Amino acid sequence: MAEVTIFGKGNMGKAIGGNFADGGNAVTYLGHSDRPETLGDIVVLAVPYAALKDIAEKYVAQLVGKIVIDITNPVNFDTFDSLTVPTDSSAAQELAQLLPDAKIVKGFNTNFASTLLSKKVGDAQTTTVLLASDDDSAKETIAQALSGSNLAIVDAGSLKRAKELEELGFFQMTLAASEKISWNGGFSLLK
Repeated sequence: MAEVTIFGKGNMGKAIGGNFADGGNAVTYLGHSDRPETLGDIVVLAVPYAALKDIAEKYVAQLVGKIVIDITNPVNFDTFDSLTVPTDSSAAQELAQLLPDAKIVKGFNTNFASTLLSKKVGDAQTTTVLLASDDDSAKETIAQALSGSNLAIVDAGSLKRAKELEELGFFQMTLAASEKISWNGGFSLLK
């Protein structure tokens, strides 16, 4: 059992937290004004991209050695036509620079809250969570913590893959926003 702290009490935070709880883990949710004394073994940043820097700066000491999952997609919401990070980087890679002593993992950003709740993409396919990190043990710890959740967990490679995951997450969001797919749809991997 892991102790999981989730920054964010919105739809994504609750959906992710529910899956960790299904795996038998203890889950704590934090809102914007909460100031925790301690953080869990796994910390999920279920917040907008713009909040990452502030959280990293406030909690840099408390996040040393922790597994930190970045679920953000750094979308330019003014144009809804691009990402706001440099083309050779990602939000997760930026976070890794801010938190050099944490184990940064990109995950859940290619999922919609509804698919994390139903455990299905569309009517039939199991929801797949893609994890990218330079720390293989962090990805394995997350997979073990989610083992009772009925989600498919796939190792998507190194943290460099966060760039592609963020592009995929953004692409999926644009499809749903333009009603080409539903918010219950998305991508799933078949083996």
